[in-house]
Amino acid sequence: MASETWPKRAPGLSGLMEGIDAPSGDAHVWLLRAPASRKEDTRTLSELDDSERARAASFVHRRDRLTYLSSHVALRRLLAAYLRVSPENVRFGREACARCGGPHGRPVLLGDQSTLHFSLSHCAGLSLFAVAGSPVGVDVEQLPDREPMDKCIARLHPMERAELTRVPYAERPMRFCRLWTRKEAYLKALGTGLNRELGRDYLGDGRNGDSPKRPDGWTVLNLPCGPEDNTHAAAIAIPAGMRAPDAVRELH
Repeated sequence: MASETWPKRAPGLSGLMEGIDAPSGDAHVWLLRAPASRKEDTRTLSELDDSERARAASFVHRRDRLTYLSSHVALRRLLAAYLRVSPENVRFGREACARCGGPHGRPVLLGDQSTLHFSLSHCAGLSLFAVAGSPVGVDVEQLPDREPMDKCIARLHPMERAELTRVPYAERPMRFCRLWTRKEAYLKALGTGLNRELGRDYLGDGRNGDSPKRPDGWTVLNLPCGPEDNTHAAAIAIPAGMRAPDAVRELH
C-alpha cells in the first residue's frame, strides 16, 4: 500500500491570475484555510453565478455562508488560472446522476473547458481542491462527535467496522475520520457520492493480513492538513496509474 502521509508542503503561490500549467499525469491539490475576516466581501459575489449566490443566501448561519462563499470564489479563481479566463467565465454543469440519470450528478466544467477535472470539499475551517486531467475526488472533514461517528461506523464495510472497533476509543475519531475521507473521496471520484451503499467498498487501512483489497482502478491516499492540525482529516482518490501529488499547495 502506498504511503498515506506526505513529507512536504509546497509554499503558497501568488499571482494565480497569471495562469497555472494544467496537470500532466498527476493531480494538483490546494488547501484554503477559513478567512480571518468574518465580513462578507460583496465584490466577490459578481464572480459567482445565480445558482451559487442563491445557495449562499440559503445558509442560516453566517459561518456556513462564509465557508461556502470563500471556497466557491477560490474554486472559480483557481480554475480560471488553469483555463486562463476570468473567474466569472468558468462554466459549470452537472453530469447525469450515476444512480438515476437525472441532471444532478458530479459537478463538471462545460464545453472546451471540460478537459479539466476538479473536486471540492469544505468543512469548518478548511477547503480542499483537486485539479487533474481525469476524474478525481477529494474530501476533508473535521473530527466527528462520538454519537454520529458510532452511527456511521454501523453502516461501513464489515472489515472496516472490525478494524475500527479494535482501535482504543480515544484514538477512534481520527482513525474513523481518515477512513471516512478516503471513502468519500473515492465515491466522489466514481461520481456516485453517498448514493452508493457505504458498506459496499472496502477503504480500510489494510493493516491486517486478512484485509480485503481496496477497489481496483483507483489509488486512495490520505492527505496532510498541516503540520500541527490534529482536528481534521483529508484524502484524495485518483485513477490507478496517475502519479500521486507530491505536495499540498496552500492558497492565501
